[in-house]
Amino acid sequence: MTSEMNRKASDNIVNGLEQALASTAVATAKAQNFHWNVTGMAFVPLHALFEEIFAEHFDAQDTFAERIRVLGRTVDGRQSQHLKKSVIAEADSAKEPEEMLHELASDQEVLSTLLLQLASVADKEDDAVTNDLAIERAHIHDTFAWKLRAHLA
Repeated sequence: MTSEMNRKASDNIVNGLEQALASTAVATAKAQNFHWNVTGMAFVPLHALFEEIFAEHFDAQDTFAERIRVLGRTVDGRQSQHLKKSVIAEADSAKEPEEMLHELASDQEVLSTLLLQLASVADKEDDAVTNDLAIERAHIHDTFAWKLRAHLA
């Protein structure tokens, strides 16, 4: 493989990692926003679940950023850039708990899909480390989606 081909492969992977980082950053902020503003009879379990999500997602941001650095690129940590690259949208804090649950569950599913796409790109580019990272993260988002939807049953 030529260095130009390696660069293109790396570009594809880094672009996917940047989108995963940005989307995770926005999802982190949204879960924290909902954590601060949830009310009602289910306050205690939802407050705790939303905290679990944003704390876990905060750590994941570092994992994505470090992988980008390992691949020799710099990381743009500006919120404005995260909002531009994210597949997750910001949310108003004035929502009912059920709306929060639906939105966060949907976001987790979107993140899982995004990461499975990244895993596929990494697999095609023979980057087993990024592939493994993306699949592991997709599993985490699938689990959070299940936990959130369980509150809606």
